[in-house]
Amino acid sequence: MPPHILILGGTTEARELAAELAVRRPEVRVTTSLAGRVSRPGALAGDVRIGGFGGAEGLAEWLREHHVDAVVDATHPFAESITANAARAAAATGLPSVVLRRPGWRPGPGDDWHPVASLSEAADALPGLGRRILLTTGRLGLAAFAHLDRLHFVVRSVEPPEPPMPPDAELLLARGPFTLADERALLREHRIDVIVTKDSGGPATAAKLTAARDTGIPVVVVRRPPLPDGVSAVPDVAGVLERLGLSPGR
Repeated sequence: MPPHILILGGTTEARELAAELAVRRPEVRVTTSLAGRVSRPGALAGDVRIGGFGGAEGLAEWLREHHVDAVVDATHPFAESITANAARAAAATGLPSVVLRRPGWRPGPGDDWHPVASLSEAADALPGLGRRILLTTGRLGLAAFAHLDRLHFVVRSVEPPEPPMPPDAELLLARGPFTLADERALLREHRIDVIVTKDSGGPATAAKLTAARDTGIPVVVVRRPPLPDGVSAVPDVAGVLERLGLSPGR
């Protein structure tokens, strides 16, 4: 049987990796697993499963039952629990595993960044920075800002966020990539004076950082959680293929 590779997906890089591996059939079998948090995921090459595994033990059992030969964690950089479970499951089954993480953003000249370790720290920093906030941290975790009743929030999310939300908030449902012109117009239209974001990395949502720099707006940046002990990441699909012993385009 061809080697079976499980991709824990949901990111652009996971989609690119699935497409790269799928062209190798029948040499390689690829399955991408999605958590099911996005209601309309785009088309994916290869096999697709949706839903959780039931923790590290459930994932390890699935790996055994489906004769998986390698695991690639290509989830969002902030999917901390999934990454931890994948590392434990790979160790329990003795399977090789690779973490695929796009590089994080880095501040440049003229940026006014305020790095924090969590959404709660981001909320604590806001009252001293401004009153009209563009919140781009995703649909989860907005409870950290729900007590800030004297600030106005513009919450941008791909999917409707889970309550509770800040009391003075308006919702923008939108999916990147966003252009620099789009971001400048949004900041101007909503009179934004602070941006809150996670360090997701990648170009799809990076234009807001340039727009903030150009207009002198501070950005509160939530740092990525650390990888589990003993786990390292590669930055791109080529790195994954090298770790798996596969040459690109073969």
